[in-house]
Amino acid sequence: MTCVLACVLLGVSMAAPDLDRMQRLARERFGPEAGESVGAWRQMLGDAADLDDQGKLQRVNTFFNRRIAFEDDIVVWQQQDYWATPMETLGRAAGDCEDFSIAKYMSLRLLGIPAEKLRLIYVRASIGGPGSGISQAHMVLGYYPSPADEPLVLDNLIGDIRTASRRPDLFPVFSFNAEGLWVGGSSRSAADPTTRLSRWRDVLERMRKEGLP
Repeated sequence: MTCVLACVLLGVSMAAPDLDRMQRLARERFGPEAGESVGAWRQMLGDAADLDDQGKLQRVNTFFNRRIAFEDDIVVWQQQDYWATPMETLGRAAGDCEDFSIAKYMSLRLLGIPAEKLRLIYVRASIGGPGSGISQAHMVLGYYPSPADEPLVLDNLIGDIRTASRRPDLFPVFSFNAEGLWVGGSSRSAADPTTRLSRWRDVLERMRKEGLP
């Protein structure tokens, strides 16, 4: 993938989070269990703080894959395509692939992993077995040890973290983070990146209001 230099900067630095505010809002909006869920997330972040990057990736990936149930937006939010904040995902204890990826991304940013090592990757996921020719839109989180390295893929569909070369079922379309947009893969199957970044800007703004930087 090649970086589109004329991209919109969407919040490059990480300010200090207000996790007390986030936990309070979760209780107010979704009830006491939501507050406990945010509390468990905070505990996980504290436990993972001194781990190396690989340990942080594993801890965050396992936490969300085990705690959050996969469910379509129309069921959780009564909308066709809603990108939830981590607080909302924890509050409902359910979300789709975008919600998993956003929550993992923000958790790893809070653990000190720089934005340039993380990208949310929009892919076409092959389903129905080898040679089926059927694919569906999907989002995963990629971790790049260095810019030239292939990414490690954090996915809600499988429990372990694999390199991109070990995920032949995924076909990258475009990726993005808080610093820019990268385009690659088959443009014929890509959703409009401008629309996707509009949703990204919106969820970043809602996160800020909830206490995340």
